[in-house]
Amino acid sequence: MNTYKALKQNKFSRGHFSIIPLRQEDKYKIMEWRNEQIYHLRQTKKLTKEEQEVYFKNVVSKLFVKEKPDQLLFSFLKGDQCIGYGGLVHINWNDKNAEISFIMETSLEEKHFENLWITYLSLIEEVAFQDLEFHKIYTYAFNLRPRLYTALVESGFDLEAQLKEHSFFNGRFIDVKIHSKLNRILEIKKATKDDLMITFNWATNKEVRRFAYNKNDIAFDEHKRWFLSSINDPNCKYYMFMVNGNAAGSIRFDIVKQKLAKINYLLDPSYFGKGLGVKLLDEGIKFLKMECPEIEIVYGYVFPENRASVRIFEKLSFRKSLEKNSELKFEKKLI
Repeated sequence: MNTYKALKQNKFSRGHFSIIPLRQEDKYKIMEWRNEQIYHLRQTKKLTKEEQEVYFKNVVSKLFVKEKPDQLLFSFLKGDQCIGYGGLVHINWNDKNAEISFIMETSLEEKHFENLWITYLSLIEEVAFQDLEFHKIYTYAFNLRPRLYTALVESGFDLEAQLKEHSFFNGRFIDVKIHSKLNRILEIKKATKDDLMITFNWATNKEVRRFAYNKNDIAFDEHKRWFLSSINDPNCKYYMFMVNGNAAGSIRFDIVKQKLAKINYLLDPSYFGKGLGVKLLDEGIKFLKMECPEIEIVYGYVFPENRASVRIFEKLSFRKSLEKNSELKFEKKLI
């Protein structure tokens, strides 16, 4: 088996599936798949065996010995059988990011497209985030395969950009979608007395309080009494949202009835615009469900002008209704 000098590890496995440095024996299979699927690739004409031989000799063979190659290519195996190939391409070693490429055996697409994409993404993420310690990975895809977006979202990728009419395809201009994922460790933990100061800083921050219901100034002693009371109240589930070990926000569930909980959450302004609001709310609900499996419904109130929070609730499929005081109520039944 060939090995990459750039990697500490050269085989990454999950169950029956694995990726290993691109094998010579798979080159003609790969050529056939690329020619069959040329419609969604940045490939202008069908490849020949001669061209594939030249590519493997002059390009692929040199990748193994470079300390910082511009791409790392892998055979995607089920057992010992190659059923796809891909890798990290357009690698930017300075900025620690790379584009993901992947195609599977054409005959597998109809029944196994999403599952194989999800499995492959988990493996290539291990290469990028654990072995190489990259900061970001992303996909660049012509807007032709909606099933791809299902696999990406399920794997934790966010739609970062949609380039309108960016590529010319079959006589018309089509969009390009870019999905990305950052190398972040996201955690939910119970709030403790050690979180008093950071929560006070949030409670008095103008950006955080812009859409708060209580507009009055908050004194430290007042916040301290409220905070310590909240974390010791059995009907209040107060959690901290951690990003790479740093407090990035909080979420509180006030249990108003045996099976019903009201949501209040906030995100530190330094984390605004990074798509973390959805993850905060989603992970907070999951943590609540583990701690309080009897909770069946969660809900929260949002001012209509708070568009960021409205979008967060909508993305997580909360049901929206308009209250008498012009607030929006978002409610969701937990499975």
